[in-house]
Amino acid sequence: MKVILLQDVKGSGKKGDLVNVADGYARNFLLAKGLAMEATAGAINNKKTQDAAKAHHAQMELDNAKAEKERLDGQTVHVTAKAGNGGKLFGAVTAKEIASSLKQEYKLEVDKKKITLSSEIKAFGTFSFDVKLHNGVVAAMKVQVSEQ
Repeated sequence: MKVILLQDVKGSGKKGDLVNVADGYARNFLLAKGLAMEATAGAINNKKTQDAAKAHHAQMELDNAKAEKERLDGQTVHVTAKAGNGGKLFGAVTAKEIASSLKQEYKLEVDKKKITLSSEIKAFGTFSFDVKLHNGVVAAMKVQVSEQ
């Protein structure tokens, strides 16, 4: 019997998969527990429509990420920090501060975990960092650290 899985089922498949299973297994376990639904013509057509919509949304997200990459590549973000004698910073400039500056300057909400610093920033100057915008789409940017 062909069924469409509504949840991940160990040994059978992932959510949304169209699988062929034994009739008894389908009726007594998968359908009874609500883990699957029978693969009728309407259900298969609905699944195809949903898959096409998911693919379209994923492509739009990728296109938007590529456009953001073009806009941000090579740009500079400005961060101010307090320093003591000799120009040494108190602490370091973190990914959280860079994410906050990105939000202010470029209206871009980025999780601090998506920002990769090449090394700790503990002095004034210009340093490079990467921003992961999407899977496989990374923008190379710079941060300008100046005195507060």
